[in-house]
Amino acid sequence: MSLTNQPDPEARRRVVEQDLGNVMHPLVQHKALEQKQMVVTGAQGSTIVDADGSTYLDAMAGLWCVNIGYGRTELAQIAAEQMQAMAYYPHTAINLPAAQLGEQVNQLMGGDYHVYFVNSGSEANEAGFKIARQYAKHEFPGEFRFKTISRYYAYHGTTLATLAAGGMGDRKTKFEPYAGEFVHVPAPTCYRCPLGLEAGKCGIACAKLIETTIQGEGPSTVAEVIVEPIMSAVGVAVPPDEYLPMVEEICRKYDVLLHVDEVINGFGRTGKMFAHQHWGISPDIMAVAKGIVSAYLPIAATVVKNEVFNSFLGEVAEARQVMQVNTYGGHPAAAAVAVRNIEIMLEEKLPERAASMGAYLMEGLKDRLFRHGITGDIRGKGLLIGIELVTDRESKVQLDGALVQGVVDTCKAHGVIVGRSGGGARHSNTIVLSPPLVITRGECDTLIEVLDRALEDAVAKMAGRA
Repeated sequence: MSLTNQPDPEARRRVVEQDLGNVMHPLVQHKALEQKQMVVTGAQGSTIVDADGSTYLDAMAGLWCVNIGYGRTELAQIAAEQMQAMAYYPHTAINLPAAQLGEQVNQLMGGDYHVYFVNSGSEANEAGFKIARQYAKHEFPGEFRFKTISRYYAYHGTTLATLAAGGMGDRKTKFEPYAGEFVHVPAPTCYRCPLGLEAGKCGIACAKLIETTIQGEGPSTVAEVIVEPIMSAVGVAVPPDEYLPMVEEICRKYDVLLHVDEVINGFGRTGKMFAHQHWGISPDIMAVAKGIVSAYLPIAATVVKNEVFNSFLGEVAEARQVMQVNTYGGHPAAAAVAVRNIEIMLEEKLPERAASMGAYLMEGLKDRLFRHGITGDIRGKGLLIGIELVTDRESKVQLDGALVQGVVDTCKAHGVIVGRSGGGARHSNTIVLSPPLVITRGECDTLIEVLDRALEDAVAKMAGRA
C-alpha cells in the first residue's frame, strides 16, 4: 500500500490549499485555526504521511487506538463485503458479525459476560452508569443507590455524565454545576501522591479512602466504583499492585459494582488483552472501544457480568429490561471489521508483542532520558508509557508548559508524533506514548533518539532563560 494513498501530489496540495475554516477541530480551535493545519492523507504500520509528503512515526496510534497499525487493507474488503450483504439492521434483532464479536469478547473475558454495543468509549461508560443505577433499583428496593465513585484526574469520556465522572476540573468546569451523583477520591498517582505519602510505605491509603467514602456517603446511596486500571490522560499512572485487588474487595464488601474503563487500556495495549488482567480482578461492568476495532470503524461496547445481566430478565410487564437504545450499536460492517481485528491480534500475538516491545522501549527510554535532569519519572506497562518532566528531580516542580509543548513540537519537527497529558494545570507535564502494537525495534530506537534530542533542546532553552 502506498503511504500517500492519493492519486497524485497535486491532488494532495489542493487539499491543503482549500479553505478548511468551516471545519471545527475540538483540540485546535479559534486563533490556532488561522495557522496551517496538518492534513493526513495516508498511513502504513506505525507511519503516517501528510499532504506535503512528510512522514511521521505516530507514537500515539492516532488517539491511543490504532492498535494493529495502519494500512490493513483486508479490513476494507471485509467492510465492503459486509455492507454488500447487509449494511445495517437495528438492535431489535441480532446480526451475525455482532453476535460473533460479542462471543469473542465474552471468551476473552473468561466466558461469563454479555456484551452491549455502542459507538464510542464515552457511550460505553455512559451505558455502564445507566446499567449500574437500574441494577441497584432492582436489587436494592427502597434504597437510592445512584452515586458513582470515581478518582480525581480520571478521564472517562466527553458526554456530560462521563465528564462529571472524570476528575479533570479543567475539562468539566465549563459545564458545571452537576447534581452530585459522581463523588471523587484521590487517585493512585504515586509519583505525586495526593496524600503526601511515600510509595511502598503508604498502606495503599488511596484505595482505603474509597471505603471511607462509601461509608461517608452511605452504602445505600452508592451504585458503583469506576476505575481505569492504568490512568491514561493524567500521564499514565500505574497503580501499586495491591491497589485494584483492594478496590475490588471493598466493592464486594458493600455490594457495589466494579466498573472498569478499558477504553484505552484494552486490547493488548498494556501487554495483556485487558489491563485489569494484570491484577486478577473481575469487573462487573467493563467499557471497551478504540482497540476493539483499532479505529478502522466506530464501534464500542459495555460488557456486563452475567450476574448483573440476569437482574434485567423478566416479563415485558415487569419493565426490567435495560432502558438503553443505540441506533448504530453493533453496526454489521463495524462488527465484522472488529472480529477480524481481534483475530489479527491473536494470530500475531500483539498483546505479547506489546509486553516485549514495551519492555525494550522502556529500557531504552530510561537508559537515555534520565541523563537529562528534567526527566522526573518514566512509567508504564506494555506500550502505554509516560515521561514526566520537571524542573529538577528533587523538587519535582513540573516543567513549564511552554517547554513541555516545545518537546512535543521538536519531536514532530523530527518526524515523530508524541502526546502530552491532559490533566490541566496540575498534571499536564507528561509526554505520553501509545504507539501501534506493531511498532518495530528500529522505530523504538528512532523514538528514543528523537525524544533524547527534544529533551536536550528543552534543557538548552531552560539554560538560555536563566
